[in-house]
This record gives sequence, structure tokens and C-alpha cells, in this order.
Amino acid sequence: MSNSKRVIVALGGNALEEKGLPPTAESQLKVVERTSEYLSKLYLAGYEIFIVHGNGPQVGRILISTEASANITPPLPFDVCGAMSQGYIGYHIQQALSKSLRKQGKNVPVSTIITQVVVDKNDPAFSKPTKPIGPFYTEEEAIALQSKKGYTVIEDAGRGWRRVVASPKPCRIVEIDAIKNLSNNAITISCGGGGIPVVADENGYLSGVAAVIDKDMAAEKLAEEVNADILLILTQVPAVYINFNTPNQLELKDVKANDIEKYLKDGHFKEGSMLPKVIAALDFVRSGNNKKAIITSLDLCLEALEGKCGTLIT
Repeated sequence: MSNSKRVIVALGGNALEEKGLPPTAESQLKVVERTSEYLSKLYLAGYEIFIVHGNGPQVGRILISTEASANITPPLPFDVCGAMSQGYIGYHIQQALSKSLRKQGKNVPVSTIITQVVVDKNDPAFSKPTKPIGPFYTEEEAIALQSKKGYTVIEDAGRGWRRVVASPKPCRIVEIDAIKNLSNNAITISCGGGGIPVVADENGYLSGVAAVIDKDMAAEKLAEEVNADILLILTQVPAVYINFNTPNQLELKDVKANDIEKYLKDGHFKEGSMLPKVIAALDFVRSGNNKKAIITSLDLCLEALEGKCGTLIT
């Protein structure tokens, strides 16, 4: 597919889980099988795809499991939980996407690369952790964990106390050469959950840190590194809106970077929702000539690439 459009596909949480279904591995595989039907359509339409996915619920459950069994076996650090979630989710996508493509007569290798992403140890995010992870605690339990393990804990919207970690910016994808080389013959799944955050010492040696890299920002970094043509961010809504969920709601279709940046500055996009997606899209379209970003829902992904729907940012 040397002449095909190169697309980074950033999968949102709805591509892995569905409300109303139990949060089990079996349920996830069923959802991923449906997701893979859409992904296979992109490949069959001639696009060269690189897959990035989130991992919020999955890594949270892994963390809860390891902490709940602390009286039996030592708990695992958060970066290790992140690596486990990459393998777990990637394995399901490999199975489901390979199956979908084989049904169409295509025997295409699908491979997961456990991906480390370097962050700056001096990133301001480390001085102000904001990303909740893991279980809810009582105030007494949270204070004890803060004292014993050095966790940063906050009261979370009246629901209890939770640990929070930093969400630093991605600086470098460690396994980028492997991703590039493998993509010549396979569909790759990489930067899962934003990648495993690592920092480099003075000798360049890496070590994991307790942090969460935004998945869309990691997808943008990957898109730059592999010289992608399109960053395709898939979420629960069919497009980007201003005045979202109000009587004045307006869908954005074809929009220039400068215009959407103005909407951003006016506060139309919220943290933890559309804001990181819009920022990632802006960064990508400004990274080179003729770069495009599309934000749409999973079920409309092919139609959006064909220009029929979604929000196109140039």
C-alpha cells in the first residue's frame, strides 16, 4: 500500500466497551469484534492504518485487582499495569481484526507493540497531578496511602477519595523504528493508552513513572513520526460542536485550524472530553503541509474519510 493514504486511527473508549454490558474480557472482545468490522473497512478501502487505543477503564481495573490482592501478592506499579493493559487490549484487537479481514479474504498480520513514550521529568504536570486512577477510598484510607506510599489524593466530586497522577505531554516514542518497520507488512497497534510513560536519566536509560499520557496526544505524536496524511480521532459523537448540548448547538464540518483555535479559546471544548482531541488535531494539521485531522464517531469512520460527514480540520 505504498501509494495509499496513511491514517492514524485513535480509538475512543466506546470502541472497547459498551454501556450496559458487564466490564469483562468476554464483553470487551465482543465490542472489539464490532469495532474491527469498521477498521477492516478502512483497510479494504485502501487506507494504510495505524491503530492507537485508550485504556482508562482497563488499566483502572488492573490496578484495583492488584491492590485488592495485596495480602496475597505484592501490588504492581502503575506503569506495569499500563503495559499489561496494552497487551490485553492489543491481543483482543489482533484477534478481532484478523478475523474480520480473513472473512474478506485478506490474511493480514496484525501486531501489537508494547510502546514506551518518553515524557519530560520536569513537565509542569508532575507538580500538579490531575488524572484520577484506580479505586475510590475513604478519606482515612486515602490519607494513609498518601503517608505510606506518597500518593497524591483528592476528593472526587463527592464520590470518595482517589489517587491522581500527572498527565504529561508525550515527547518521544521509544519504539518508533519498530512501528515503522513492522507497518511495512502488518497493521500495527501501538501507543496503547497513550503509551507507557517513561523518563530518561543522564545516560539515556529509561524508567517508568506513574502518569497517564493522553491517548489523542500520543496518536498525534505517532502521526507526525510516521508522516501520516490523516489523524482520524474516533469518539462517541459524529462531529465536533460548538455550544454543545444547548439550543444553539452547531456542528462544525470543514473548519480551518485558526477558526477552531478561536472556538477553543472561547471555551467550547471541555477537559476530559473534546478539548484534547481538538488540541491534538490542531497540532497535527500544523505539523506539515496538506495534513488533515478528522473527528467523528466510529460507525462513520469510512464516510468521514470520504468527506461525507464528521469534522474535517485543515
